[in-house]
Parts: sequence; C-alpha cells; structure tokens
Amino acid sequence: MSVISSTATGAPDPAPVDEVAFTALVAPLRRELHAHCYRMLGSVHDADDALQDALLRAWRGLPAFAGRGSLRSWLYTVATRVCLDAIAGRARRALPVDLGPASDRAVPDSRPDHEVSWLGPYPDTGLAAGPVPPGARYEQREAVELAFVAAVQHLPGNQRAALLLFDVLGYSAAEIAAMLGTSASAVNSALARARRVLAERAPAASQQRTLRMLDDVRLREVVTGYTTALANGDADALVALLAEDVTWSMPPMPHWYRGVATVLDFARSAPLGPCGAWRHLPTGANGQPAVAGYLRAGATGPYLPWSVDVLTLRNDRIARITSFVGAAHFAAFGLPDSLPSDPPGR
Repeated sequence: MSVISSTATGAPDPAPVDEVAFTALVAPLRRELHAHCYRMLGSVHDADDALQDALLRAWRGLPAFAGRGSLRSWLYTVATRVCLDAIAGRARRALPVDLGPASDRAVPDSRPDHEVSWLGPYPDTGLAAGPVPPGARYEQREAVELAFVAAVQHLPGNQRAALLLFDVLGYSAAEIAAMLGTSASAVNSALARARRVLAERAPAASQQRTLRMLDDVRLREVVTGYTTALANGDADALVALLAEDVTWSMPPMPHWYRGVATVLDFARSAPLGPCGAWRHLPTGANGQPAVAGYLRAGATGPYLPWSVDVLTLRNDRIARITSFVGAAHFAAFGLPDSLPSDPPGR
C-alpha cells in the first residue's frame, strides 16, 4: 500500500497520495484521535483497530477531500463514523459495579467472566497535551477518567458521539450535524439526553480537580503506601489509606466490594494475600494515579504481570480501586513483561 491511484466512480483519477506523506500529515493528530476512539469504545485495543481503520479510509479518500474544510474535522468525522459502526449491535463496555450489587463477603475463587465486554484502562502516555477547545466542558484528561468513560458507555452511539464532539472537542451543533449526516436540532436533542445521563452517573468532582488540590508529596505517599501495604500484607497500613466507603473491583472478575471491612476481607484473601509475592511499578492511567502489579507465584522465578490498578481519590484517601487484571493491558503502557526475581539476600 503506497499510493492511491483510482476511484470507483468512473471519474478521472485524482492525484496519487503517497503513504509516507499521508502518515506525516496525520501524525500530529494521531494521539488525540486515538483518545477519541477510546472514549467512544472504552478499550485501547478497540481504539487501535478503529484508528487504523479510520486512517486507512481517510488515506483512500484524501484525494476526494482535496483540502475542503479542516483536515482535523474531517479525520474526526471518519474516526467517529468508524466507531459508530463498531458500536452498532455490540454490548457496551462495563465495569463490575455496572452489573450488580457489591458482594458482602470475599469471593477468593471468583473466575473471570469472558462473556462481558469489559471497560479497559487507558495509558496517560497516550494523551495529547493542549488547551481546552473553546466551548468544551471537559479537559482532555478529565474526559478519559474512569468514571467519565464508564458513564459514556451507557449512552447510545449518537448521544455518545454528540457529547464527545461537543463537550470534549468543542465542535458546534452545526459542525457535528455535518459530520454525522443529521440536523443540528437532532444533535442538540441527543446532547441534552446524554448530559442528563452523565449527570446521574459521573461524579460532580473530577479527578483532575482532586489531584490539583492534593499536595504532590501526599499523592506520592498515598501511592507508595498502597504498594507497600500490599507487598507487606499490612492491613492496618492499607486501611489508613482508604475512604470508609471505598470500592474495589477487578475486571474481568465479576465480584466487587464496598466498605473498608469487606475490602479488607478481600485483600487478605487470594489472589492478593497468600498466593505469592508482589512488586509494583508506578504508572498513570485515565488521568489518574496507577500502579502495575507483578506477582510471583512461588518462592523463586520472575514476577509476572498481574494487574494495572487505577486509584480514584477523594481528598487524600483512596475511594475506588479498579484492578484491571491481565497481562494484555501491560503492553499499551510500555511496561516490561516481567520483573526479575529478588536479588540474593533480600
């Protein structure tokens, strides 16, 4: 695949477009387009596929576009339509808290539920820096927070697209109508319905606001304290970091827990307690502090990827722990596929 040389319309062929030149043209927009696909689809892997498909469609259609209007808007049009095609007929992505009430006791033998389309984490390294567009309600980092993306997944495709294009990317109702092939009144109606759902499901205070109010030293203390407490099996140290109504979930495990007592019961059970030793690496996910947990099942051997734990804070306490279990999450974060065993004498 190197050039575009023909169309299916019978019209004269437009000028060929070199693949290398096209790649350079869209490179400054790849990160923000990928984040948009993640917001729409709730999965890094789905976002990878959607962006690849969108850029292929855009590359093939670039001669017909011929610079009419904004390249950025046109690419968002293509990417959004690819995501809408992907959403159609597919179950929304969910977290365990979406599926039923909290378990009142630890379920150490919980098994993954692979019938559910689970929401996945998003690496902070994938977020493009930049000012909030005029008219947008959300910062780019706010709009990938777990609570926000989870709430968006409850919206049908047209409402999801309207909300993200208007409130996150700053497009007008008229521009969105042109992008989606509908009317401005239909966009405004979809936007109003989407905002009502979001108001019911998303917290009033974003994590970005919480983190700005939290001293950097205290934030490091919370993250370090969390990993140290898990590594040492120190229940008292863990409790000291948690809000009273803390929740803990581990997708793809369907069970989740609420309240210090139940969470502590869970933390003391397998797989978090007796089944091995832990090492952790700090990372960032969904605009929130996160840690990558590596588990060694025996007395020797390497530590292998277990979960990416995303921490949601309220003031300076952990209000929610979402542990995304599975080695498949680690590559997107640029994390190593193993950590060496402890050195002798440790």
